[in-house]
Amino acid sequence: MIPTPRPTLPEELLLLALDPLRGKPYCRNRFLEYAMAGAALAELELQGRITGERGQIQVVNPLEPPDPLLAALMRSRPAPSKGGLLSGASAKGWVRHAGRQVEGMHLDALVQRGILRRETHRFLGLLPYHRHPVAAKDLAAQARQQFAAAEQAGFPDHRSRALAALVSAAGLSRFVATGRGSRGAMRHLVREQWPAHAVHRNVRQDRSNQSGGG
Repeated sequence: MIPTPRPTLPEELLLLALDPLRGKPYCRNRFLEYAMAGAALAELELQGRITGERGQIQVVNPLEPPDPLLAALMRSRPAPSKGGLLSGASAKGWVRHAGRQVEGMHLDALVQRGILRRETHRFLGLLPYHRHPVAAKDLAAQARQQFAAAEQAGFPDHRSRALAALVSAAGLSRFVATGRGSRGAMRHLVREQWPAHAVHRNVRQDRSNQSGGG
């Protein structure tokens, strides 16, 4: 029997972020979009494709990753100055502008694979919107179990720290983490992990704009 490959960071983040029964994100959807874009950057960094320096994305391996969604994202935004893939793009800006695309691509893929279900509802009977309950409950439970194990171990590796930082930056930690102490540690990881820091800056900007407009 061929073992199921581990989900990518964007896939794992979605499984943690969605209420498995209602299919609704535990955080604001816009914040989840930012976190999904950050998760894509974090996954590409883990694969040795990109790095982040002074708030900018730098491509260190231009070969496309095997995952077709990540490969499409590598091609999605030309550099503003150097003309190659993501190189030179602002991490904060890319997260802000690519978030909806990244989330939509991964939601579509997980629905096609039977991991999520898509339900269409209508707001006030008119405006359609979607919910994505979990269909493959074993995979969702496995994602939570792996996160809990990493949390108990103090997020010992780069992958677990990247995911924990993204969870915190999106405002998901109180729904995912099991202890208050680890939530504080996750907040500290946001500055250590540049993709999560880019997410945090966008979340902070939205909150500031909202409070200023009130």
